Amino acid sequence: LGAGPGPLRRPPREHLEAPVLPVLTYEPLDPATVTNPYPVLAALREQAPVSWHDGMSSWLVTRYADCTAVLRDHNTFARDRRRTGQQVPAASLSVQSLDPPGQASVRSLFMNALRAQDLPGLETRARDRAAALLREAAERPSFEVMSELAAPLSLAVVCDLLGVDEPPLAEFAAASDAIMRSMDGGLDPALIEPGRQAREELTALVDSWFTETGRPSGLLAHVRAHTPAGTGETEELFVRNTARVMFQGGYSTMTAALGNALHTLTAHPEAQEQLRANPRLVPKAAEELVRFDGPVQGTSRTAIRKTSIAGIPIPAGDPVVLLFAAANRDPARFAEPDQLLLERRDNRHLGYGWGTHSCIGTRAAQACVRVVLDALRTHRTPLRLTGRAQRQPSATMRTFAALPATLHP
Repeated sequence: LGAGPGPLRRPPREHLEAPVLPVLTYEPLDPATVTNPYPVLAALREQAPVSWHDGMSSWLVTRYADCTAVLRDHNTFARDRRRTGQQVPAASLSVQSLDPPGQASVRSLFMNALRAQDLPGLETRARDRAAALLREAAERPSFEVMSELAAPLSLAVVCDLLGVDEPPLAEFAAASDAIMRSMDGGLDPALIEPGRQAREELTALVDSWFTETGRPSGLLAHVRAHTPAGTGETEELFVRNTARVMFQGGYSTMTAALGNALHTLTAHPEAQEQLRANPRLVPKAAEELVRFDGPVQGTSRTAIRKTSIAGIPIPAGDPVVLLFAAANRDPARFAEPDQLLLERRDNRHLGYGWGTHSCIGTRAAQACVRVVLDALRTHRTPLRLTGRAQRQPSATMRTFAALPATLHP
């Protein structure tokens, strides 16, 4: 998310006339914050909703309305850092790092391919896989939710969606983890090189999907078949990078969303009882669980001209970090935001981002959550923890490193 942890205070720029902001401490990789970021995020949202973070060298934005306003304003806030004169490695150029209108053709290609897929069929196959994994888990006194349920199911779903063979789970999970953690390279530079190497490995795998004969069906087959003839080298790079991002990002986001949702259910046994009593709650519950403790903690933009957010002047060239985890608990947008309400309506959360830069695989990720909730709902005993849940030390993706649980009484 930024350059490193540090206190929040007004930036030392004499030309700004912003009011002096309260000095608050927000260290995203502090163990207490990793375990539960919501108290400090609530304090930021209430006391300094737009604040300068010295360590990250960025503005932090915490209110829902402010976050969505920034995300909508592509003319003022750039996702593509090249618009502000920065260098971006070729491997990082994808639909997620381009801005409209430059991203339009690639995003349209992938969204059309997604709409052409048999998503109900994918969800049915995911339900069968989830049920099988839970049956295996129920045969043991305890099981590891992340490595034995969330990860294998997520990899199966994303590969099914793309129409590719599943790589070995352990190797792929290690590479995906290195890429995910490298997103926090501004906070810990030691994470950058392992992430770069893992990205190169996955790039080679994805390139093989475009150069070798692949499956005749699936999202990537549609992309290959509908990529316009004469597509230039740069555009082809965007397509392949987007496929890699969808593969790795879809897997890591699904895995994180599942782990967070199941952990929340163990902390709220009454919610499990609600699902048992009312299966029609499953779709709404899947959305509420992601709002309550979502996988994507935030994203960044750069102001390409002088502007303001909520009355706070933002100079041209300044980075802005939108903290989705804070926005998803904003009482101005969500009634009783710290309560898990499975019947919540109008739940337009930011758990997977927003707009043209939201996760392309959101529908598949939510299908993953729904099928697991449905499988758990019909199991004879509720899910509960058997040991200490351990969070992955990450500021960008909120996920678990370990989540021991049982389906035994």
